[in-house]
Amino acid sequence: MKGPISVLWGLRSFCASHGCLACYFGTIPEHREQMPTAPGVLSHLSPNDLTTAEVFAFAKTLAHSPVGRVFLAGGEPLLWKPIIKLIQVLKAGGLEVVVCTSGVALNQPDLREPLVELGVDAVSVSLDSADPAYNDRWRPPRREGDGWEAVVSGISALIQARSCAPRPKVGIYSVITRLNLADVVAVPELAASLGCDYAVPQPIALDPGHKLADTLSLTPEQLPQLRQRFKDLYSANLPITLPSRTYPGQIASAVAQPTGLVPGCFGGDTLFFIEPDGTVWDCPSSLKIAATPPQRQRTIKDAKAQDLFPAPAACAADCSLFSVDCVNMWPLTGFDRILTAAGPEAPDA
Repeated sequence: MKGPISVLWGLRSFCASHGCLACYFGTIPEHREQMPTAPGVLSHLSPNDLTTAEVFAFAKTLAHSPVGRVFLAGGEPLLWKPIIKLIQVLKAGGLEVVVCTSGVALNQPDLREPLVELGVDAVSVSLDSADPAYNDRWRPPRREGDGWEAVVSGISALIQARSCAPRPKVGIYSVITRLNLADVVAVPELAASLGCDYAVPQPIALDPGHKLADTLSLTPEQLPQLRQRFKDLYSANLPITLPSRTYPGQIASAVAQPTGLVPGCFGGDTLFFIEPDGTVWDCPSSLKIAATPPQRQRTIKDAKAQDLFPAPAACAADCSLFSVDCVNMWPLTGFDRILTAAGPEAPDA
């Protein structure tokens, strides 16, 4: 039986495919001028990523822990040369593996085909819009030819390589801002047309002081349109899996009241976050990270997973730091509905 804990592992800082303007790692031009130093603040230029040996030493301990599922994220995890070997280690340890990628690397047969051969459980591709121009405006490719068309090509290539095999499930995650509300419906429609298995429209999560917050962040003013878009999405009966029908309400709550109480929070109970330098956080929430005292900061370096991740409590602790970050984690904690889905989205009971 697989363990009940999921780990979101920001494996490497580097990302060579896109320079997303609202990336949670910040932007390279900004960090060339001044590197961030606050705990938990990430950078694509970080010099502190764990060594390959340190990553593998920890990965081998996961098989003997309550961790059952690992989301490999970045940066861009498929650009790390030992990635296939790492997936081999994780799968050999009986873990479910979900690769979170920009999708461009899926055009490379030497990366795409092993994902199928090793039985990777799912591949989540980031694509923010069914409109190539909008997507590439906010996710500008670093190299010519690595934009929207290359992402869609990579998705199609992986689905073709999978053929009739049950895994990996393939899906699209899209960041929804006040400028692309139509993509709540349009991206899942695109996902369905490509033969994907799931789609997750997720609200953008920017700190209030972010330079793009006033341009992109959702506000109560957009809630009527947002609710209608989700209503249209669930009414479309697309042949893909979507987040639970409680999800739009969670988004609306986070937008209307960005702080509040989460009873029995999953953070630090059934979900943890590892950043590229090995630091372990109870969850990726910027509020939660900022509230973590230094004496509670941990690292996977020279540590064993069974010591870092105890079995979940019978009753998880409440958290008073509800935010959009929390909403974006709920589809991860509910990923079983994606991996076990056998057909089109059905109404929740």
